[in-house]
Amino acid sequence: MKMIRKLMFKAFIHFIIIAVFGLLLNIPQAYAESGVSREYKMKAAFIYKFTKFIEWTPESFSDNQDPLILTIIGNDPFSKAIDALHGKKVRGRILLVKRITSIEDIDKSHILFVAQSEKERLTEILQTTKELCVLTIGDMKGFANKGGIINFFMVENQVRFEINMAVAQEAGLEIRPSLLNLAKVVGNKNRNGKN
Repeated sequence: MKMIRKLMFKAFIHFIIIAVFGLLLNIPQAYAESGVSREYKMKAAFIYKFTKFIEWTPESFSDNQDPLILTIIGNDPFSKAIDALHGKKVRGRILLVKRITSIEDIDKSHILFVAQSEKERLTEILQTTKELCVLTIGDMKGFANKGGIINFFMVENQVRFEINMAVAQEAGLEIRPSLLNLAKVVGNKNRNGKN
């Protein structure tokens, strides 16, 4: 009985946190007018909110004025939805949105969204981020279990996400428990895809 009560309480807390998280998204009108799917509008809003619950190492920035750089590698599924984040303030830093095609440009990123078009190069991309303090985000099956940090997935037309804590810790990222409570925590594999 105590176990059931505990599970019900945890489910209730998750529901409340998700509801509050949803209210905080504050998606600009530009999102509603763009041709981007609701799914990618929500994912863009989640990425912005993630930045408020994750700490990068001080060595990730040369000084307190450095921007936080969000990079998309591959075919951008977000379009204008992600552009609405460009220039926003995150913990005293300006968020810049960039798009790249070359793996060599990953080292200038703090957040790297790996588009589904990069599925064939995923192992190489994740190997490149191995020595970097980069939050890798994707939305492809197995992304977090293959060494990505956050993976989006859909459940009953709702955006959900999973987090690979082992990889996040290996990258030097600190993820607040309040974000972990909303996520499905997966894998104990590192960026090499090994235990």
